Amino acid sequence: MYRFQKPVWMYGFGWLALSFLLTLPLQAQDTTRARVFAFSDLADFIMANHPLVRQANLLPESARQELLQARGFFDPKLSSGFGRKEFGEPGKPGSLYYNNWANELKVPVWLGGADFKLTYDRFTGARVNPELRTPDSGLLGVGVSIPIGQGLLIDSRRATLRQAQLLPSLAEADRVKEINKIWLNAAKEYWNWYLAQRQVDLLREGFQLADLRARAVKQRVVIGDAAAIDSVEATITVQDRQVQLEQSLVNLQNARLILSTYLWNEAGQPVELPDLAVPQVAQDGLVDESLFQLLGQRAAESHPELVSLDLKIRQQRIEEQFRRSLLQPQFSVSGQLLSQANMTTPEMRDVYGFGLNNYKVGVDFALPLFLRKERGKLRQVQIKTQQLQWDRTQTGRDVQNGVNTAYNEIKALNRQLALQQQAVQNQLRLLQAEQQRFDLGESSLFLVNTRETKLIDMQIKLEELKSKYQKAVAQLYYAAGVRS
Repeated sequence: MYRFQKPVWMYGFGWLALSFLLTLPLQAQDTTRARVFAFSDLADFIMANHPLVRQANLLPESARQELLQARGFFDPKLSSGFGRKEFGEPGKPGSLYYNNWANELKVPVWLGGADFKLTYDRFTGARVNPELRTPDSGLLGVGVSIPIGQGLLIDSRRATLRQAQLLPSLAEADRVKEINKIWLNAAKEYWNWYLAQRQVDLLREGFQLADLRARAVKQRVVIGDAAAIDSVEATITVQDRQVQLEQSLVNLQNARLILSTYLWNEAGQPVELPDLAVPQVAQDGLVDESLFQLLGQRAAESHPELVSLDLKIRQQRIEEQFRRSLLQPQFSVSGQLLSQANMTTPEMRDVYGFGLNNYKVGVDFALPLFLRKERGKLRQVQIKTQQLQWDRTQTGRDVQNGVNTAYNEIKALNRQLALQQQAVQNQLRLLQAEQQRFDLGESSLFLVNTRETKLIDMQIKLEELKSKYQKAVAQLYYAAGVRS
């Protein structure tokens, strides 16, 4: 009597295939065509082309332009004004009321808040104010105006410039902060894609194993070597895994779409993640105690949030210094040496040239009696400074706690990964033993499928922990205020 002999692959096929499943590479579907889209490749795309990164990169340039505007308060200024009036019969005395031409070059100086002035005035005519009348050739003047009280050490233009000089550093901190936020979100989506890809790989392999086993069982049922109910059991397992695989494919497609939102080309056009792209293999052991200490130190010294608050506090202190100066009386002196513009003889130069006998001086004084406006504004600035200081204190603690929390998460995930890897190995050995018992006729197909399903679930759990670990590493760097 002819006796059916099972094919070789029916003996021990399960544990051999599942050993392969345990080490399944990401490119298992098509190793000849798939291309790894590495984590560093994502960083290159985002840093070079992402529109929000490009927008953040404009912040320092905008700050430099604000600084340029503030420097404009110290630009030399040339002004000129002309006015002429004639009334009456032309040519008769008194018909020319005035012919006024005033010119001034004003040069602001940082030191002492002084203004240097160079003037040329020509005021002639029958009805010109005698105080303003000049020789027909005009009058030259060289002088300076200096504040003695309010404005000697600091004034509005110097305060504005000193505050603006901090803007490029402040903008750089804001730029780093914005880019770090974008990169953190992108990193999380990358590892979500990684997890979705690994789920598809594992579930596809499980489906293929179940389908292969179901066809073998059906063959055994046909020849009477197995009960018909075993074929139903095998078919149900195939259908269940097919449903899981279909859902995982949808999840993978969505993860690819979400990750693609971070991909842009040089022309600013969105690009899609290629169908053949696969994520890199997740690595563990990326963070140790020495790196944690280094990141904690960098966070305390150069975290963009802390740098931004420090610069804002410095700006407020400059503003406070300026507001304090407004409590002083407004007292300024000005002086100008005068000379007639056109002198033909030495005698005229001695009399009408530049000298201590030809000058113009002035003194200005003003003081509000109650200074309520100035005192109120000063107190308001002081309160704002205190608010920023308290904010800086709290933010410093939050930053340090964020670094510590992220590192604690990494250490916990390291322990979980080690335990889960051991559990997967143990489950694999359990499945191998069950498969051997089934081959000897001492077990059932139900138990084999159950062990195999449990192994796949545990492998997916292991990949979830790997994904969480990578996200925790990204969160640690973000908490420290750096990208890598």
